[in-house]
Amino acid sequence: MEKSDYIFGIRAVIEAIESGKSIDKVLIRKDLGGDLARELFAKIKEYGVLTQRVPAERLNRITMKNHQGVVAIVSPVTYHRLENLLPSLYEEGANPFMIVLDGLTDTRNFGAIGRTADCSGVDGIVIPERNSVSVTSDAVKTSAGALFYVPVCRERDLVSAVRMLRDSGVKVVGATEKGAQDYSEIDYTVPVAIVMGSEDTGISDEVLRLCDELAAIPMLGNIGSLNVSVAAGVMMYEAVRQRRRQ
Repeated sequence: MEKSDYIFGIRAVIEAIESGKSIDKVLIRKDLGGDLARELFAKIKEYGVLTQRVPAERLNRITMKNHQGVVAIVSPVTYHRLENLLPSLYEEGANPFMIVLDGLTDTRNFGAIGRTADCSGVDGIVIPERNSVSVTSDAVKTSAGALFYVPVCRERDLVSAVRMLRDSGVKVVGATEKGAQDYSEIDYTVPVAIVMGSEDTGISDEVLRLCDELAAIPMLGNIGSLNVSVAAGVMMYEAVRQRRRQ
């Protein structure tokens, strides 16, 4: 990350939160206490900022400046809310095309998916707040800048977000080797959200149960699965193919 991706010090982080700066998360020294720290904790709770307790050594690896036990990682983009993005798409007369990333953790995969999402006309990417990739400068760089253009919704509860998509008339398609249908046999011309799982465990059971259809990409060689960014590209461009023909 670049130096500009960080804000150091308790007061500076409080002011950044109050000003509405888009903060990815705040790293806080495990034993941090005191009146000013309590003010910070109150602001974090008020604004719903993601935090992580870390040993002092991790903060010192980021900077040797006087960080006071607090370092904020600044997001290069402003996250969207799905509850606001989805209605706006319908109001604009769009046919929503969404990507949901369930537990993806590799920044390079995220960047590659973001780049393909922009090229294929995806309206938004949904990621969970915890145990997931986020929009960092590295992810933006890997995406060739695409993550500046594709809205990213970071949701506290991914299961609720997927349920919201379904309740809003969006068909949820899970890409998984457990799928009974060939990915090309599914209709993507309707409002659709394609769910991609984590690199190691795939789509979580809770999200899998909410999928309207499960799509499998044929594996014809010796390896049992594709890289997730490649699989996402295959799925997205099948949707592009069908929508262009329509």
